[in-house]
Amino acid sequence: MSPAKKTATKKAATRKTTRRKRGPAEPRGPEARESGLDRGDEHVSVLAEHVEKAKGSVLAAYRDPYGGLPLVLASLPIASVEATPFQRDLSRTHADRLATAIGASGLFLDPVIAIPSGDGFWSPNGRHRLAAAKQLGLRAITALLTDDPALAYRILALNTEKAHNLRDRALEVIRMARSLAKEAPRSKESDHATSFESPAFLTLGAAAALRQREQWAVRLMDIDDRVAVHVKTLQERGMKSPYLRQVVVARCNPVRWIPSKKGEKPPMTMAELLTRMTANIRKFDPSKVRPQDLAIVAAVAPEEG
Repeated sequence: MSPAKKTATKKAATRKTTRRKRGPAEPRGPEARESGLDRGDEHVSVLAEHVEKAKGSVLAAYRDPYGGLPLVLASLPIASVEATPFQRDLSRTHADRLATAIGASGLFLDPVIAIPSGDGFWSPNGRHRLAAAKQLGLRAITALLTDDPALAYRILALNTEKAHNLRDRALEVIRMARSLAKEAPRSKESDHATSFESPAFLTLGAAAALRQREQWAVRLMDIDDRVAVHVKTLQERGMKSPYLRQVVVARCNPVRWIPSKKGEKPPMTMAELLTRMTANIRKFDPSKVRPQDLAIVAAVAPEEG
């Protein structure tokens, strides 16, 4: 080993041995019994005036548990709150799904953040909740108020939680299903449709430890593996489109050539669909995929937002 490599290795080893695990931070923020505030606080007073001017109601005031800054919880007329214009565009699908979930649970639990703006309030993170609330006909919305206008521009930095991917959602659904299977063994899957969101999540998570669904999950994973092999083959043939997977899956669609009346699903069981799709994926010929096929898929594929 050369002297330079020895020196680099030694330094790396030194860094490794001297690195310490970060422990808990020093205690900070107000004690629980010190958190409450009243109208005597100047920040609370100003925010309360805004709330009352908008014909809203102050529900509580307290110190933020991290920095001790004053916050006000209020009920506001829904027409007085608008989403900031610079947050992400509204996804109607997401708003509809959220409205359905709120309606099914019977509770609106998640307040929006709001900041005084003119005669009303700006919400830097509540576009979809506001849309869902209006869709459900709510007269008022619960909001957490701050008098710091800069928060409207810092809110994105607080949204650091990783969005649920397919695997995470399927795992959460299977855990719910297993718990429900113990608590209500005679209930039907359709009774919990809102909680599960989609039957596919149950299958992908081998839901409720039911043997049939576990078998379906194994077969689906086998199909997925075969799709991946075909995608790799197409890539090796020089095709670099991001829609290769969609093309393969579309060609193997188990109901692609089955005639059915408009609006009706083909009369096939899940087992039959999986059998047909497995046969299709085995017969798939990558050499028959043409560049124009990719162009067609790209043209009709929904935009991600």
